Formats: sequence, C-alpha cells, structure tokens
Amino acid sequence: MNKQIRSLSIIAISFGTLLSACSHEDKTKAYEAGDPVIHNMDTTVKPGDDFFKYANGTWLRKNPIPAAYASWGIGNVVQDELRDRMKKINEDALKANAPKGSNTQKIGDFYFSGMDTVNIEKQGLSPLKDELDKIDRITDIKSLVEEFAHLQRIGVTQPIGAYVGQDAKNSSKMALGLYQSGIGMPNRDYYFNKDEHSVAIRTDYQNKYLPTMFKLTGLTADKAAAAAKKTYSLETFLADSSRKLEDLRDPYHNYNKMTLAALSKLAPDIDWKPTFEKMDYKNADTVIVGQPEYYRALNKALKVYTIDDWKNYLRNNLITAFGSYLSKPFDEEVFRFYDKVIEGSTAQLPRWKRVLDTENGLMGEVLGQIFVKEYFPEKTKERYVKLVEEMRASFKEHIEKLDWMSPATKEKAYYKLSKVNPKVGYPDKWKDFSTLEINRGPYALNVLRANEWWHNFSAAKLGKPVDRTEWDITPQTYNAYYNPSNNEIVLPAGIFTIPGYKDENIDDAIIYGYAAASTIGHEMTHGFDDQGRQFDAAGNLKAWWTPQDSVKFSQRAKMLIDQFNGYSIYGLHVNGKATQGENIADLGGIVIGLDAFKKTQQYKEGKLINGLTPLQRYFLGYSLGWLTQDRKESLSSQILTNEHAPAFMRVNGPFTDVPEFYEAFHIKKGDKMWIDPDKRVKIW
Repeated sequence: MNKQIRSLSIIAISFGTLLSACSHEDKTKAYEAGDPVIHNMDTTVKPGDDFFKYANGTWLRKNPIPAAYASWGIGNVVQDELRDRMKKINEDALKANAPKGSNTQKIGDFYFSGMDTVNIEKQGLSPLKDELDKIDRITDIKSLVEEFAHLQRIGVTQPIGAYVGQDAKNSSKMALGLYQSGIGMPNRDYYFNKDEHSVAIRTDYQNKYLPTMFKLTGLTADKAAAAAKKTYSLETFLADSSRKLEDLRDPYHNYNKMTLAALSKLAPDIDWKPTFEKMDYKNADTVIVGQPEYYRALNKALKVYTIDDWKNYLRNNLITAFGSYLSKPFDEEVFRFYDKVIEGSTAQLPRWKRVLDTENGLMGEVLGQIFVKEYFPEKTKERYVKLVEEMRASFKEHIEKLDWMSPATKEKAYYKLSKVNPKVGYPDKWKDFSTLEINRGPYALNVLRANEWWHNFSAAKLGKPVDRTEWDITPQTYNAYYNPSNNEIVLPAGIFTIPGYKDENIDDAIIYGYAAASTIGHEMTHGFDDQGRQFDAAGNLKAWWTPQDSVKFSQRAKMLIDQFNGYSIYGLHVNGKATQGENIADLGGIVIGLDAFKKTQQYKEGKLINGLTPLQRYFLGYSLGWLTQDRKESLSSQILTNEHAPAFMRVNGPFTDVPEFYEAFHIKKGDKMWIDPDKRVKIW
C-alpha cells in the first residue's frame, strides 16, 4: 500500500465510534474538542483546482519538513509517538537484568550496543575485519561465487538475488527464486537516464561516494579512484541487463521455472548446486528465474571483470550495508549519499531514534508483542474486522453492477472475493527469536547476526508447507499489503491511526475515507488490479477470466495509465504503467468505500459537521490518509524507482474519476480538476 511511503512504524490510537453512539450534545462537544480535518484545510484554494492542497494545505504550511526527513506527514507524527514508547521499553529492558536469551535481554542489549558510541568510534572498521578478510581470500571465480553465497546470508547486496517464496503457479509450495540484483543505486534507470536528478546522483556516486568509501577502507586516493571507476563499470554492466520497473509488473514474463541443469546452461560459470547449498537452500531441484537475461549478463561479467575488480565491488557493498552501524566516517558518508543526495534530507535523526528504527526492523515482533497488549485492545480489533466485511459486501455489489464483465467471470470474481483472508491488528502466533544471539558487543555484528537469522528463517521454509498464518509486517507498522499468493489482506494495528484523536472525536465519514477506502478497500482491490487479477482464489497464477473480459479490463486500465502518464513534477512524468496497480487500488478503494459509507446513519441523515456535509467529510478523510509533503529529491527519486505515485497525485488523480466528488464540491467544467464524464475511468 505504501502510505507515502506508508512503511513507517507507529502507535495505533483506536478511533471510530459511530455517531449514533453519541447524543447530539455529546457530539457537539466532541467536535468542539477537535476535528481531524477542519484545521488542516486551506479554503483559499479552490477544491476543483487542487483538492489535496484544499484539504491539507494549512497543515502542510504549518509543518515544514524537518531537516532529518525526506518527507513529512501524518505517518511521521505518529511514528514519533511510537518511538517515545519504544524508548521507554528499551530503557526498561536495559535496567532489567533479564535472563540471557530472553526477549527483554535482547531488546536491552541491542539498544545498548547501538547507543555505545564510545566503543563504536574506537572500533572503526574492525567489526568487519573477518568479513573483509574473507573477501581478500578470493582467488578465482569459484571462490568469488562462494563469497556471493556467504554475503547473501548476512544481508549484503551481491549479484545473485536468491530468495525463498511461494511458487506463483503453485501457492502451496515454497520455491527457490532468482531475481535481478547487484547494483548500488536504487534503480537501474539511474545508470542511464538523462534527467537532471539522475545525472546528479550518478555523478556523485561515481566521483564522490565510491572513491570516499574505498579511501575509508585504506586505499590511497589514486587506487580508490581506480576501484570506484571499475565498480561503477561493473554495476552499469549488470544494470544494462536489468528490467525496468514497469517490466517487472508482468507475473508471467517474470516467471521462468527451470531445472538446475537449465540454469547451468544459462549461467555455466556458476556451480549452482553447491552455491545454493552454501546459501542453505538445500535440495533445490528447480528454480524460478525472474529475469534470465540478467543471469546471462552476470555470467559474462564474471569473465569480463577481473577478480580484483570483483573484490573491490564486494568491499564497497559490505561497507555500504553496515556503514550506518560503524564509526562516524562510514555512517556519515552512507547518510550523505543515500539520504541527503538521493532523498534530500539535510540532517540525521538523533541516534536513539535510528537505533530504535533498526531494532524495529530486525526484531519488530519482539516489540510488537508488548505493543499490542498496551495499545490495540480486542474491542478495537473487532471494529475493523467488521469494517472489512462491510467493504467485502460493497465490493461484491460493485461486481454485480459491472456492465463490462461477463457472468462467467463474475462468478469466479465473487468466489475469489469470498476467499480473501483478512488479517487484522496482529498475528495469532508470534515468531520465535530464541536462536537469535544479541549481546553488548559491536553494534554492526548484532545487525549482521540478525540479518543472518532472517536469512535462515527464510531458507528453512524451502520445501515445507506454506504457513498461511505468518505475517510479513509488524503490528506497529504504518502500512498494509495484499499477498496474491495467499489471497490475503494484512492490516496491522498501526495503519488504523489518526494521531491525537480519541474515539468519540471521529465520525464515520472520516473512518470510511481514511481507513475503509484508503486502506481496506485499497488492499482488497489489489486482488483485482493488473497483477492481482491474474491470481485465482487459491493464490495461483492462473487465467480465470474470459479472454474478452481481460481485454475489456486492460482497455479500462489503459485509460488510467494514460491519465497518470499525463502527470508530472520537476520535469519528470509519472510512469502510468508502473504505477497502475496502485492507482487501480486507490480508485477501487475510494468507490467501494464510498458505497459502504452510504449505508451509514451519518450519510443518510446528511447533517453538517463544522459546515461540511458527510460526503465532503468522506473525501477529506481519504485525503487525510495521504497528508504528506516531500522534498524535491525524494519526489524525483520516487517517480523513478517506486510503483506508487506521489501522495498528492493519489488524491487528486482518482478523485477526478469519481462522480460524487464533483457533486460534493460543486466541481464545474473549467476547473483544473474537471475531466469530461466520458473520459473518467471506471474499473471496479
């Protein structure tokens, strides 16, 4: 879902009491106490010219982006609230004298190691000495590939992008896959695009970042420059055979299942069976290769570039992966390039916040078990389980009314919709971190061991039955997702959050816009977007549409692609094809959530709240979910590398396709957001 970008950790503050639960007097007092949308609005902006600014402009003006951030919005506000609570949990764990191996011990020791800046500065690069020595011992292609396998285990980028995941055509089986990998910049297009943003970033990467990192390993300036030049050349070679963002959206084109013998013909200079075994992928007899042309190029690169070239490339990748956990020179250079140059941040977060974010990323479920007990009671979970079912019923009604879909496809769509499995709030069972070793030694080594723990956790799934109860996200995360292989929507506690407001202060219109439309309906629609629709009710990649209906869907999706291709910022056009899945899900969530909202008492009564109709508040509630502003660098990077359009486009774009939006805000022909009715997109 990526709530711009909604992968932020936050605390869930429950909300959503129905209006009918309050007396008129109570409701009046509640709205006098606070309204989550009215104070954000900038009524000097015409809603028909730029609805995002109309809905959120005052908040954006009063809340400039802090120096340490590339963007700032609602998710960041609640993330800060969570960090305060996480800090207390960690500080309590530090004092607890907990038994070795307990979750409390691991929390406390991880935090201690991350905050122990005196020893981190003394240690310099020494925590990685053993790893650098392994790279130094590479002598030939065989030992080079063995090192690729080792680095895979500890979370370092290298050219073999191996993973274990559900077989797209047999969702009950965990399969071994290969994906394009190996580059240091965020996207292959940075190596080739001629726009100002891309040119500036690759110039810095070649001439400043890479030479600096090599000098930090002890190379002279001349040798560092030479190593940087060769490393950049190697990465460019790999990038040239990597697929573009939009080409990665076709699940059939990126599904190429083959035996290890066939893989050996594709890349014969890699001995695949022992390589996979060194990665702990045991007894693999087949592999799903996403991008075969990339592995042909990798095989060629093994011979085009010298062993010394490869060793320097791996040294940089190792130090880049762990630079943020080493002494200041490494930490500051990684920040300078990846956060300042690419994203536009001008200062780092305070160290305690960065340590907590790292801990949450590596041991999030350990913290999550504490989190849900305090901040997401069962009553709140029940509320959103009910809302999911309301959205499912609304979606079914939409399918019934479609004039472009045949009865045969509709029946299968009903069935798939009925089988969508909602996971709400938090897991029913938690991951067991008992084998993860955390101590008060070097911070970088705690991170390394945690990376290896996650690798082993994933590798152990190969050949085993799929655990459909597992969550790939923590409860305290400000994000949600749809998994096509499980036909499931996963809605963590953290996603249902409006910071600073209690239950009695929020009306249904805001709930249905903010939570039902932008989150629940959005994720549900992903099961029927350009990618998700190609998977059946059991989660298998399988054609279940009639050919005629597939053509009709694609024609409608093409209208949305063209609509978003027309949006641009800073001279960069949105990639309508790459973002179509998210745009389809946004539009679907809005219209499905709207029809669910129309069944509520608030909508039927039509009473004004702070001068706003229920319908107006619905659209404002949706816009609240995308309350975000970004630096120029961050927006430019997002357009080039991300399948999500910028936040303001995810409000203004789909709203122009919704007739009720025009009705609610009296949008007229001639207004900037007007689209003629025959050109408005309607899919679901």
